[in-house]
Amino acid sequence: MTACFTRCSRSRPEAWAYVSTNIATDSSPSSAPVTRRLIFLLTRWMLASLLMLSASTQVLAAEGIEIARAQVESAEEGYRLSATYNLDLNYNLEEALTRGIPLHFTTEVEIYRPRWYWFDETTLSTARTIRIEYNVLTRQYRGGVVGSVQQSFASFDDAMSLVRRPNRWLVAERGTLKIGNTYKVSVRMRLNLEYLAKPFQVNALNNSNWRLSSDWHNFSFKAE
Repeated sequence: MTACFTRCSRSRPEAWAYVSTNIATDSSPSSAPVTRRLIFLLTRWMLASLLMLSASTQVLAAEGIEIARAQVESAEEGYRLSATYNLDLNYNLEEALTRGIPLHFTTEVEIYRPRWYWFDETTLSTARTIRIEYNVLTRQYRGGVVGSVQQSFASFDDAMSLVRRPNRWLVAERGTLKIGNTYKVSVRMRLNLEYLAKPFQVNALNNSNWRLSSDWHNFSFKAE
């Protein structure tokens, strides 16, 4: 019994060592290259995804609208918005324009009176839309504020100057704002799809190339 017990007790570490060695020997040569291959492919996939995300973000930023400058100026008749915008039409929008589909750019202005004890009070909310179109027959661009006289332009850039550098716009008449008070102003410009014909409107709403808008640009001014 004693001899058997001794043999059995001595053989257990050897058996475990044998099993461990065989497992390591059997698994390492076959699984290690596969594991390294999977890690390599996963790393390449993640890098490619990051590059694609970065590229798409840059494209979206390039095709968006940026408010380069915006301020409210006091005038004799009231308060006017003076602003300039940076925007370039993507290929789809420019092609639609040259095919005779007019584009409408709406600028929205909201003026608030700050209240420390409650939510800000909306003093006024207004909007103005500029229409740009191309006449295929005369090969001329036309544009202007919706509801006013339209002008003719010889080139695309001349017509787009109405959108990028519009005339000062009366957003509040004299007496609307209280002199001496400080107000918050929010400005945004967007491509307004509501002016499109219904068939085009449905397609445009589901097409990312037609989603063109700036972020809200916020600033404060004191009524004088």
